Amino acid sequence: MVIRLLSADDKESVMRLLGSTPEFDTSEVEVAEEVVDCYLANPGEGYQALVADDGGRITGFICFGQTPLTASSWGIYWLAVDRIRRSRGIGGALLRRAEATIGEKGGHLILIETSSKHNYLATRRFYRKKGYHRCCRIKDFYAAGDHLIIFEKRL
Repeated sequence: MVIRLLSADDKESVMRLLGSTPEFDTSEVEVAEEVVDCYLANPGEGYQALVADDGGRITGFICFGQTPLTASSWGIYWLAVDRIRRSRGIGGALLRRAEATIGEKGGHLILIETSSKHNYLATRRFYRKKGYHRCCRIKDFYAAGDHLIIFEKRL
């Protein structure tokens, strides 16, 4: 497996991956496509995007970027791994590469926003296992009973 920059040729595979990720609903996938398009129009300006490429098959995707108007705060916006290939280190490899890139660019704080819904439990456990700590919970943010959970990690 190789972690590399997202290319225009990867878009269809990434969108298929995001669309088959059970945690994401249709509207979330539509927003992710807008982000992918922004990245592809101006690679490295604003958004950064990487894929896990396993012999030509895209098995993972991560998108991150510096938070506007901050000196060294960054956000992880999207992270997805092929459902069949979860728990094989792909998500961790993508996250480590993103963290390394953020550190190289002078980043010191990484924030990840996610949902409190039950189907995001494995996601929240994953981030904790990778050294992220829950720093904030905003009740009923996405919808009644669906709270915003923010994780942070300092580099």
